[in-house]
Amino acid sequence: MKLNLLLTGNELMAGDIIDSNSSMIAQRIAPFGWRVSKKVTVGDDVDELCAEIESLSENADVLIINGGLGPTVDDLTAEAMARVAGVQVCEHPEALASLKAWCERRNYPLTEANYKQAVLPEGCGILANTRGSAVGIAMTHNDCLLLATPGVPSELDAMLDNAVMPMLEQRFSPGFIRTLRLGVFGLGESGIQEMINRELSDWPADIELGFRASMPVLEVKLTCRESIDPAHMAHWRGRVEALMADHLLGEIPVSLPSAVLEACKQQELRLCTAESCTGGLIASQLTAVAGSSAVFQGGIVSYSNGVKISQLGVDAQVLDREGAVSEAVVRQMLSGALAACGAEVGIAVTGIAGPAGGTADKPVGTVWIAWGGEASMHACELRLPFDRQGFQRWVAALGLDLLRRHVLGLPNMPNIVQRFVQS
Repeated sequence: MKLNLLLTGNELMAGDIIDSNSSMIAQRIAPFGWRVSKKVTVGDDVDELCAEIESLSENADVLIINGGLGPTVDDLTAEAMARVAGVQVCEHPEALASLKAWCERRNYPLTEANYKQAVLPEGCGILANTRGSAVGIAMTHNDCLLLATPGVPSELDAMLDNAVMPMLEQRFSPGFIRTLRLGVFGLGESGIQEMINRELSDWPADIELGFRASMPVLEVKLTCRESIDPAHMAHWRGRVEALMADHLLGEIPVSLPSAVLEACKQQELRLCTAESCTGGLIASQLTAVAGSSAVFQGGIVSYSNGVKISQLGVDAQVLDREGAVSEAVVRQMLSGALAACGAEVGIAVTGIAGPAGGTADKPVGTVWIAWGGEASMHACELRLPFDRQGFQRWVAALGLDLLRRHVLGLPNMPNIVQRFVQS
C-alpha cells in the first residue's frame, strides 16, 4: 500500500505551529509495514489544495489530507475535495446529526459557522470524530482512497484509532516489518556510514540501514521484513554493535541517564552530582528515569561560591587563587558531593555558559568536569562552542558519558571529548 500525505494550513506554512501530525500518522502505520511515500504541505488556498489532491492521488493507494475541516472561511478541504471529484458540496445528514449531538452535549448553539462542518462533498462517507465537532471525509478519486482528517492533534489521534486504521486494515494487507533501534553517543551519521562502508562492505540488501540524528543520542536503525531469518538479523546486529564498540548505549529507548543508572546498578554503586553551570540539569535528567532512586542519592546545585564553600566544602583560598572554573575546585566539588550524599561515584561540573563572564584565559564555553569516585577521580577542561542552552546540554551529556565509561571500565576519552579538550 502506497500512502501519501497532504497537510494544509497557513499556520504551518508560517511556522506558527510545528507539524506533529505527520509524525503521528507515520508512527501509527509503521507497525503494519506501511510508510508515508510523499508528504506535501500547502497553505489555505483552494486552488493549490485541488492541484495537490489531484497530483498526490494519481500515484497512491491512500491520500490522507490533514487539516482544513474547521468552521472558518480558511477551512477549505471539503470544498477542494468536491472540486477535484467534480461534485457539489451539500448538507450531509450523518455529519449534521453528529454536529448537533456534539453541540447538545456541550449546551452550545448550532451556529452558521459550525453548520459549515456538515456541508461536505456530495456522496462522500464520513469518519467519526469522538473528540471534536468536525467529522472526517472519506471518498475515492483516481482509484485512490482520500481520507480527510482534523488538524487538532487530539482529534486526529482518536480518529486514527477509531476510523482510519480500521479502514486501512480492512482494505490493505499488512507488510509487517521489524525495526531495531540502537542508541549511540559520540559518533555522527557520516562517521558511522563511513565505518560501515569500510568495515561492513558486504551489507545485505534485505536489511535497510537508517539513522535518526538527535542530541545527544543518535539512532542507528536496522529494518527488515518479519519473514527474514532472526539469526540473519542477529548476525548483522552483532556486527554493527561491535563496530560501535564503546559508543553503543543499547537498544532504544535507552538514554545517557538510563545507561549511567543501569551501569551503576550493575556495579552496585550509588551516584551523586555537584553542578554549577548546568543548574541541576544532570540531576533532573537522572531523576526523570523511573527507578533512579535505587542508584541516585542526590545532587547539590552550587551556583554561587558561597554554596560551594558551605555545602561542598570547597576551600575558600583555593577558590580565590584558582577561580571557580578550575580543576582544583571541580575536584573538591565532587569530593564534597560524594561525602554529603554517601555515594561511591559522581559527576561535578563548573563552567562559563555565557553569553558573558568569560576572560582571556577562561573564555565563554570553558568547563571543568570531574567524574568517578574519591579514589579514582578524573577531571578535564573542555571548550564548548555552543550557546548557553547548547552548552548546558552538552556539558550534561558529556559528563554522563564520561561517568558511564568510568563505571564500565571503558576508555575515558572518546573522540567527541577529545575534540573539546584543552591541554
